[in-house]
Amino acid sequence: MPGMVQSVERAAALLRLLAAEREPATLGQICSALGIAKATAHGLLKTLIHVGFVEQDRDTGRYQLAPDPLTPESVLWDVNEIRSRAMNWADALAARTGQATRLGAFRDGSLLVVHHVFRADSTPQTSTTGSRLPLHATALGKVLLAHDTRAARGLGAGPLPAIAFRTITDRGELARELARVRDAGWASAVQELTTETAAIAVPIRDEGGAVIAAIGIEGPLDDICTSRGAPRPELIEQVRHAGHNISHEFGHGRSL
Repeated sequence: MPGMVQSVERAAALLRLLAAEREPATLGQICSALGIAKATAHGLLKTLIHVGFVEQDRDTGRYQLAPDPLTPESVLWDVNEIRSRAMNWADALAARTGQATRLGAFRDGSLLVVHHVFRADSTPQTSTTGSRLPLHATALGKVLLAHDTRAARGLGAGPLPAIAFRTITDRGELARELARVRDAGWASAVQELTTETAAIAVPIRDEGGAVIAAIGIEGPLDDICTSRGAPRPELIEQVRHAGHNISHEFGHGRSL
């Protein structure tokens, strides 16, 4: 069949083999059963271990399927791990732009703020770390809605509440906005969470390319946007640079 990828076929066959075995298998057993070279089998196993589908016993060296590798809980990164790996880049982004920086992830049906860096000025500010924000009215939430099907399902089917002056409440308009986010690689929210602020956000990806979180800046409307109300290109690039570097921390763009 044209278009078939041999490495994926072999990985699927290997997973089926381990699923059928009652006991963990040796490398030799795997090679013999699948008719592949040891180097090929070892490469497949190394990759499947790395992505959490297979486990290797440290004492015997045998291989077996990882327990429940595709449950919702198993495919979510720990929020403390996200915060730890992204913190330095988030702090640097706030310093370079002079704006508040937030990290967000989809958890339990809404946008969870994982980390919040204050603006470098003397205005009163309150930490939002650990708080929940609406997905459809934030740049961080739009990134997650555009790339994470769980977030899209979490939005539900009811009416979208109007949070501020320009909050998108029409689902058709939101769908078009999310398509733009996917095409452009970044999201904005201008007067959608509050009438005085605007925000820019980009995705954070893991090694496989899945969007696991988002990072963005938020600040006064005149600081974030041009006189025409569009996000400033130089700020978009700063946020994209931070997102790229954090994604690299999670293995995105690296080779095994």
